[in-house]
Amino acid sequence: MDARLNYFASPTAGKAFKHFMSAGKAIKESSLPAATQELVALRVSQINGCAACIDMHTKDAAAAGESSVRLHLVAAWREATVFTGAERVALEFAEQATRVADAGSGVSDEVWARAAEQYDEEQLAALAILVSFMNTANRLNIIAQQPAGDYEPGQFH
Repeated sequence: MDARLNYFASPTAGKAFKHFMSAGKAIKESSLPAATQELVALRVSQINGCAACIDMHTKDAAAAGESSVRLHLVAAWREATVFTGAERVALEFAEQATRVADAGSGVSDEVWARAAEQYDEEQLAALAILVSFMNTANRLNIIAQQPAGDYEPGQFH
């Protein structure tokens, strides 16, 4: 299975991706905990059905020491006891921000307030940008029908 598009071979996409990947690097370097970043990236990708990003973020998280139990339970985080309070609110934030077309309201005031109790303003900004970044990455991969399974941890970092 081959992708419909090779974004890296396109001059226009190459220019845009240079900036897009810089944004991703800025998020990675933020004070938002790395484990939270991977869990959120994985959850957004699960919601959107982006196999390439699910492949990437499960492998990157595992390579960084994340347990298989937590990775397997991200899809059912509400019923799982393995996530911290901060991680749980980040996952709920990610779901509401990703499902704007379904819910129509985005992140509720209640979830925002709970997130603000766990994260400072810089971390909240990183969380919001991460969710938006992942939604964009998911859509680009889905449009191109990017296949999954061959990603090597750290390949794009």
